[in-house]
Amino acid sequence: MLRKRPRFVKLVILLAILLLIAVMMYFVADELRTSRLQASYLARLGNELNFHAGPGPSRSILFPNAGPYDQRLGYTQLQTYQERLDGLEYAVTEQARLSPRMGELIKRGLYAPYPEKDQAGLTILDCNGLPIYAPVFPERIYSSFAAIPPLLTSSLLYIENRTLLDASQPQRNPAVEWGRFSHAIWDRAVHLFHPNSESPGGSTLATQIEKYRHSPDGRTGSATEKLRQMISASVRAYLYGEDTTEVRRQLVTHYVNTVPLGARAGFGEINGVGDGLWAWYGRDFKQVNLLLADHSQAPLSMRALAYKEVLSLFISQRSPSYYQAHIDELETLTDSHLRLLANAGVITTALRDAALAQSLKPHSKDPRPSWRPAERKGVNAVRGNLASLLSVPRMYDLDRLDLVVDSALDSRLQQDVTAELYKLRDPANARTAGLIEPQLLQQGDPRGVTYSFTLFERTPGGNRVRVQTDNFDQPLDINKGIKLDLGSTAKLRTLITYLEIVADLHHRYAALDRQELKKISVAQQDPIRRWALDYLAQTPERSLAAMLEASLERKYSGNPGEWFSTGGGMQHFENFEKFENGQNFTVREGFRHSVNLVFVRLMRDIVHFYMYQVPGSSAQLLENIDTPDRKGYLQRFADTEGRTFISHFYSKYRNKSIEEQERILIQGIHPTLKRLAMIFRTIAPQDSPARFTQFANTYLPAVGLSDEMLSKLYDESAPQRFDLSDRGYLAGVHPLELWMVGYLRKYPDATLTQAFAASAGERQEVYKWLFKTRHKNAQDKRIKQLLEVEGFQEIHKAWARLGYPFESLVPSYGTAIGASADRPDALAELMGIIENQGLRLPTVRIERLQFGNGTPYETTLARTASSGERVLTPEIPLLLRPVLAEVVQMGTAKRLAGAFKSANGTQITVGGKTGTGDNRYKTFAKGGGLISERVVSRSGVLVFYIGDQYFGTVMAYVAGPKAGEYKFTSALTVQILKVLAPTLMHGLGYNEAGRQPHECARP
Repeated sequence: MLRKRPRFVKLVILLAILLLIAVMMYFVADELRTSRLQASYLARLGNELNFHAGPGPSRSILFPNAGPYDQRLGYTQLQTYQERLDGLEYAVTEQARLSPRMGELIKRGLYAPYPEKDQAGLTILDCNGLPIYAPVFPERIYSSFAAIPPLLTSSLLYIENRTLLDASQPQRNPAVEWGRFSHAIWDRAVHLFHPNSESPGGSTLATQIEKYRHSPDGRTGSATEKLRQMISASVRAYLYGEDTTEVRRQLVTHYVNTVPLGARAGFGEINGVGDGLWAWYGRDFKQVNLLLADHSQAPLSMRALAYKEVLSLFISQRSPSYYQAHIDELETLTDSHLRLLANAGVITTALRDAALAQSLKPHSKDPRPSWRPAERKGVNAVRGNLASLLSVPRMYDLDRLDLVVDSALDSRLQQDVTAELYKLRDPANARTAGLIEPQLLQQGDPRGVTYSFTLFERTPGGNRVRVQTDNFDQPLDINKGIKLDLGSTAKLRTLITYLEIVADLHHRYAALDRQELKKISVAQQDPIRRWALDYLAQTPERSLAAMLEASLERKYSGNPGEWFSTGGGMQHFENFEKFENGQNFTVREGFRHSVNLVFVRLMRDIVHFYMYQVPGSSAQLLENIDTPDRKGYLQRFADTEGRTFISHFYSKYRNKSIEEQERILIQGIHPTLKRLAMIFRTIAPQDSPARFTQFANTYLPAVGLSDEMLSKLYDESAPQRFDLSDRGYLAGVHPLELWMVGYLRKYPDATLTQAFAASAGERQEVYKWLFKTRHKNAQDKRIKQLLEVEGFQEIHKAWARLGYPFESLVPSYGTAIGASADRPDALAELMGIIENQGLRLPTVRIERLQFGNGTPYETTLARTASSGERVLTPEIPLLLRPVLAEVVQMGTAKRLAGAFKSANGTQITVGGKTGTGDNRYKTFAKGGGLISERVVSRSGVLVFYIGDQYFGTVMAYVAGPKAGEYKFTSALTVQILKVLAPTLMHGLGYNEAGRQPHECARP
């Protein structure tokens, strides 16, 4: 008995162990089948995984760092975007807060568990919250599981995840299909010993979605990455509770909508079956779904082809780029799947046979998205501004961001103005609008004129772009995309510079008494300073406002008989109206009537002011030949001014490409072959004659000289034949500017300190001829040309401070009447400075940006109000407003007088400045005779303000040889604004009694 008891005990223990193993196996089997324990734990965990948007920046937010989905929607770049925008007057107003548990899981390496979007893209709203641009990607999706034809669902699940929708197990974890997973592990083990054997994956739809959305490059790079996918998918599956029935249906929808299917030229990346059908086969998504619906009565052959195409997409997802290029292999594989699906009873044999009889026919042409990037210039300007703010180089990437932008545009007013501009292309409408008149469109076809219109609203903190449109059916924005001759609008910039000089002189001398003023020495060639001193000595009223007002009463002759030594030669200018030739005009009158010669002479005085600005300046030293310290002054002048110019030119050309440096250098001169040759041989002395020929043809394409003549000119311009000063003189460029371009071309990473050290000899060389006394007249001529260039450098600084868009001015008095060109958007900014009483406020196109709405990455930034930069003393804008109003009341824009009245009949003050550009390329003989001319473009522009709140520009433009058929002046743009007046009055709310001017809902 004692021996049997130990045996009995052992047997009991063994049975207990076996029973325990059996119980454990039961529970494991039950768990593998039902996921009951996982569901309980993960559902409780899901209750702790949440996020919400709260005010201000978030301390808990965590951004992803990889994954095609997160990259495409911009989530991986959100921190960078936020940092950029923080430095550009935007601040975070709202941002997602993560629960502690959610943040913990993400930090441990899981993908953020939240309901992800199948479809997203850039949405732009206007100032009233109306959508004006909203592409979405992918474009074609199923709105719900029920919308997917059951035939597609059953086929997909048979191929990818057969037990996913098993209704008998409502708590099933969709991330793992254990039978398939264990089979995949076994196949993988076999693959280690037999590398050529196939090793199909064991991924479920849930883990595949995690992989192609969030894994680096959309691939499973390691076992750790596979585990991350499975755990992340499991956590995501139980966010809404233990029952995963609906989640599993959503997985089918997510997969069908977003499975990656390669890319196609002209379309971009392809995601989802809907876009895949269009991009691969050119098939209409809605039509295919009708064919595959259970109730479809379409012919079997049509249904079979549609089914085969969808099935081929399901199969191609493992290597879509390969199968796009090898459609025959894809067809073979699709046919084998058709047989398998029929054998399994998923499809009927009739459908199988009909599909086998069909052939896959890829889209014969590069498919284009059915949507088109906006041709509307206002929207495109917002997109361009947004791309700049975020530093996104491609509009393709910008449009795919999960981003909502509140813009400043007023879409309803924009549409109304655009419609009016397009109407004016029709000759009958143009006649009705009063455009078929002298100085308007009496010559030329109205259909050939491009009209552009911009309207800004002056608001606290910025000038908001309410309308930006044109009737030019191309992406180019002529408001800022090209350099235009805008004629007499330059007189406004010239007038402002003149008034700034007067204000500066007032600041210097207003506190001095009469005797002190008389002691001040003034050069004969500096009439503005002389007038200022005389005025202050004679008047008891020394306020700045009074002095500025008096400066407008200075008179200039309108006589065109004088030849002016400027721009490196002798130039002659004419007035637009002949009656102006024999009169004298005050500055105010000359501006009102846009008298060219008044402003040419005013520009001469401005240049001389800068040349003779202070005692000891270069010009003063040249006059005082007997000064004992002349040589010492000149030496200091050479080094000091040389350093000034080196610093300026270094800032101007650093961080520019060779092509940009060349373009900037040449835009400041009137190019001739000799000038181009001298420039080229100085900045690129080692480059070949062939390269010079290419250079000359780029910047002077119409000359047509033979290669032999160009080669001769190349040799004659060799740098060893001329010193740096002579080369600068012959090129019409400051010699140190030539030197700097050549130096940065050779040493692009040089610092300013290095440039100073390297240019020590050149700075002395440039001015060495100042020390010689031979040929004084020739020296003086060259000195004056150099000093004129220096004067225009100072004028350019003043213009650039007020938004002038180009890197330099043409050093000619003709700059006062448009020789240096301009841009309509820059003129509008200048008018904004006047309207804002001398403050330069930013142009606002984007008010607010909301990234990732409804995601744990949600970040909202809004523009902060800017205090602006004071660039004009307030007295100058206060004076300019009535002067600009006189242009409308009795000057070159008088046809606009009375066009803007409120509902109660009150006149709304309108002011502006007109300008006409007739851009022609002319070739002259040595004696000055005209050899030939080529019409480049014709333009008219009006920069205006309406009341105290609005300002903008109107432009008419014709490019190319046909411009020669037109004779319109800026009067055309004045008439256009008059035509638009009723539309603007209604859109801005002026026509409604008792209402204030319209304000957008989102200021």
